[in-house]
Formats: sequence, C-alpha cells, structure tokens
Amino acid sequence: MNVTVAKSAGFCFGVRRAVDLVYEQTHIPGALYTYGPIIHNEEVVDDLEKKGVKVIQSADELDSLERGRVIIRSHGVGKDVQTQLEQAGFEVLDATCPFVKKIHRIVEEHSVAGDHIIIIGNPTHPEVQGICGWCDPEHTTVIETIQDAENFRLSEKKNLCIVSQTTYNNKKFKNLVEIIQNKGYYIAVCILNTICNATAERQAQTRELAKESDAMIVIGGSHSSNTQKLFEICKDECKNTYYIQTLEDLDPTELRGLGNVGITAGASTPNNIIEEVQKYVRNEL
Repeated sequence: MNVTVAKSAGFCFGVRRAVDLVYEQTHIPGALYTYGPIIHNEEVVDDLEKKGVKVIQSADELDSLERGRVIIRSHGVGKDVQTQLEQAGFEVLDATCPFVKKIHRIVEEHSVAGDHIIIIGNPTHPEVQGICGWCDPEHTTVIETIQDAENFRLSEKKNLCIVSQTTYNNKKFKNLVEIIQNKGYYIAVCILNTICNATAERQAQTRELAKESDAMIVIGGSHSSNTQKLFEICKDECKNTYYIQTLEDLDPTELRGLGNVGITAGASTPNNIIEEVQKYVRNEL
C-alpha cells in the first residue's frame, strides 16, 4: 500500500501560536482560562484541562470565576466580549489568529463608514460570531449557502463589504460572491477574499491528493470547520473518504486491498495524531 500525507496537514501558524501560548501559561501559577476551546480539537482541549486550564463558555460565567488570566482563542471574539473580560478584572491574553484579527479591523472600518457587511461563512462558527461582533448588527449579513445568497435583499442600495471566514471553501466563496454581485443591491462593492493562504493551499493539495487516491483519511476534531471542508473536498474526488478524530476511529477493514491511500488533516490536528495514523496504515495494513 502506498500512503501519502498532504504536505500541509496539521497545525497552521495561527493554531500553533495559540496552542503554544496556552501551554507556556500553564507553567505560571494562578487561575488560567481560555474563552471557548482554544482550538477545535478535543484531544488538545482535554490535555490542557488536565494541566488546569478551564474553558469559559460565555461571559455569563465571569462573575463566578476566580480572577486570573483569560486567553482569547484562535477564532477571536467580538469587541464587547473583549471589553467585558477586561472590565471584569481578568488579565487578557489575545491568541486570536492574526488573519482573523485583520478581518476584525476591515469590517470595523467599513461598518463605521456605513457600509453593509457581508460575511461568507457559517453563522454558528465562533470565528464568524466574533467577526460579527466588530460590525453594526443591523447592517451585517452572514451568508453560508446558495439559498442565503439568492435570498439576500437590501431595502436601499448601499456600499457592500464582503469578507470570508478564513477556513471557508474557496470555490464556494467565489460562487456566492458571484450571486450577490448579480443581484445589484449596491452602489459599490469591496470584495476581500479573506480565506487564509494556509487554508487555500491545504484545500488545493487535498483535492489533488484525493484525485490520485483510492481512499482518503481526513483527520480532525468533530467541530472543526476547516476539517469538515476538507472532508467535503475529498468526497467530491474520492468516494472512499473517511473522517476520523484519532486512530481509534479508523476501521482498517475499509482500507484493505487498496493501492493508494491519502491522508490529510485539519489545521487543529496535532502532528502526533497524524503520525500515529500514518504509521499504522503503512505498517499494519
């Protein structure tokens, strides 16, 4: 069996930066929290919990917590949340991915200028919710699907600013933007493809690998948006595609007798999990 791992598989720059910061802080005495899971990977979050890192799920919990350090997760948070943390007396360490931080600045600037903000992405994803927190909610629309784009309406023509969730599917982003442009509900439109380079590269490499493989293994957390996008891409190109979080989720009977097996992983998947899966497939099957 020939086993190939995508070159871009595993932690991206923003995720590694956030995870490293939390692990560094575990060596310093005092209460330590992350606002939301630092990344969408259960293995990493569980390991940090064993080291004393607690996860804050919402600002409603702040009054009942011992004061200490709070690390803002890589997905970022809205402006109001950041202010609440600071005013509640916590030391705030910002691990927001720099590429996400850039989107915050863009939408805030355009929102102040009176533009209508369109965010292409998943409305329930914490990154998108954080981006929304830097815009005027009355003049912000999140569009995830073709139906959302077709249903988009404005009562009056305005300047539009279109951005994307950093981990969104590049092909889908372009398709949705085209639908919005054709509707003509704008005076001028500023289109900023804010899908990060690492995501675009990862998706492109994954698509090419899937075309050449008899089976694809996609490794990542169950809540990882970018891993789910990789799974969708692989399924389009390779019918034998399997989504796993760890080696325990892999059914070896599905891969026996195959010639070429490709492995890719989301941006929040640790290298040790990727290596464990690769070693098993290569040596045991």
